[in-house]
Amino acid sequence: MEILKVENVVKKFGDKIVSNNISFTINQGKIFGLLGPNGAGKTTLIRQICNIFQPDEGTITLFQQKMSPDLQNKIGYLPEERGLYKKSKIIDQITYFGELKGMAHKTALQKAYLWLDKLGARGWENKKVEELSKGMQQKIQFISTVIHTPDLLILDEPFSGFDPVNTELLKNVILEMKAQGITIILSTHVMSQVEELCDEICMINNGEAVLFGAVNKIREQYQRNIIHIEYKGNIDINNLENVNIINHSDGSITLKITNSNFNKKEFIAILNEKTDIISFAIDTPSMHEIFIDVIAKSNSNEAL
Repeated sequence: MEILKVENVVKKFGDKIVSNNISFTINQGKIFGLLGPNGAGKTTLIRQICNIFQPDEGTITLFQQKMSPDLQNKIGYLPEERGLYKKSKIIDQITYFGELKGMAHKTALQKAYLWLDKLGARGWENKKVEELSKGMQQKIQFISTVIHTPDLLILDEPFSGFDPVNTELLKNVILEMKAQGITIILSTHVMSQVEELCDEICMINNGEAVLFGAVNKIREQYQRNIIHIEYKGNIDINNLENVNIINHSDGSITLKITNSNFNKKEFIAILNEKTDIISFAIDTPSMHEIFIDVIAKSNSNEAL
């Protein structure tokens, strides 16, 4: 089911175009990475999705309806710049944010305690925000974002301020929400989190979408023409077609593919006739490497 459709969206501030003809679609239950360097236009696009800003051109539809204030209650938005009231009690803030999204006070209070338990923050409910650590404040901000069980959850740098243990806790919570059918937009600069969590991504640079698609397909697309093989016994490396030997030592060999029509399955079958293959891997760059490469090429094209 299509949850969000961004179609040919343009947003200008004066003469500066901050969203330049951006289009993508997100289906239900997916985690969608919205990526890009600082100043790329991610936050402006998120604010248009949330109906805070209006596009100058193009359309944004949520649940196959044109964006409207009524649909905003189906969205949960965790901004990068947090917005808690420092002098208020934790439990009062959480229930207040729930009521703003249309929840009855009693229901919001019950769910607040459930979430405090889930995120290991029970016992802090009567503390003021200013008494909490940055990581604990982040937990309260997250709870305030999801208290109303949004259909679309937008998280901008949600792991900021967390130690590794709490980062892992939040990752598991996000995956649980995905399993419940909640659609999630994740904006982060940590590409390892993208590889671990995201199904699809849209990478933005200078207001333009420069890369879009499924994470696994993108990584395949950027595969290098290098093969790493580990084997047992001996191997006859003479007369191997479509590859050049880069490095060879006992039990391992690294090859460079020289033919664009290289067939991996046929090559493995040939190798299996020569030796016992333990592992066979085509060198695939990380999302971190792809991010740097795509943004560098985009900036280069922009300079031209």
